[in-house]
Amino acid sequence: MNKTYNIEVIKKTDNMFPWFLKEMEDAPEALFCIGDISLLTNRAAAVVGARKCSEYGRQTALKTGEMLAQNGVVTVSGMAVGIDSAAHAGALKAGGKTIAVLGCGPDICYPKVNRRLYEKICERGLVVSEFKPGTEARPWHFPMRNRIIAALSEIVTVIEAMSGSGALITALKAAEQGKEVFALPGNITSPFSEGTNRLIYDGAGILTKTEDILYAMDIEPASILTTEKNVGADELEILDNIRKYGDVSIEFLSSIMGKSPSYVSGIVSVMELKGILSYSMGKIFIAKF
Repeated sequence: MNKTYNIEVIKKTDNMFPWFLKEMEDAPEALFCIGDISLLTNRAAAVVGARKCSEYGRQTALKTGEMLAQNGVVTVSGMAVGIDSAAHAGALKAGGKTIAVLGCGPDICYPKVNRRLYEKICERGLVVSEFKPGTEARPWHFPMRNRIIAALSEIVTVIEAMSGSGALITALKAAEQGKEVFALPGNITSPFSEGTNRLIYDGAGILTKTEDILYAMDIEPASILTTEKNVGADELEILDNIRKYGDVSIEFLSSIMGKSPSYVSGIVSVMELKGILSYSMGKIFIAKF
């Protein structure tokens, strides 16, 4: 049986209504909220992207959410499958806070497959919508909610986006609002990176490491030592294998770990972003220890 939650209404005339939303020409008349409304006043950054994504993109979104949480920054996203869900999950995994802006009423979990994530955000973060309770998701609602994602955030980072992705609308709205936009560069042959590579071509900041978001917010990243305590099980297995075998390839790691090359490549790429690994010619990965 689905849980029910109290819904709090914050009108545009209320003191709790975020001032940066009030200043928008197309500001919502009210926000319908479930959870901790104090998060509306916290420092926040949006992490968004496509529903269809690569393992590299999903892992990067997850680690970005974790990194923001570890530095006291709220992760804002749209709770869609793919990049959005990974960003929310990363923030929650690290014990941080996250805001989900929905394209339906706050009492409706969309997509339904995200029920567990939705409940966690209701209980440990904040669910926000400009749509009244009971309002079903409609295609035109999502471009509308994207302007709110941008407005609640100081920085918008697009992890992966195909050409025409709704995440690009969020980036456009952020730029219109004078917010800084970052994009994760990707393989020029990958459809998942068409949108992000185009954003970079058009002037968006290049995400070279997750901490770039913090530097843009004038936040000094917390010092996190690379130990068994703060790396995932797969990351630790990769580190152990590099220590054991020396410089290794993706194919070698894939073989000894029993994981697909694409999965291992995604983990390794995130470890590069975190500064744990580097590589030389021939795609040989070396731990920085």
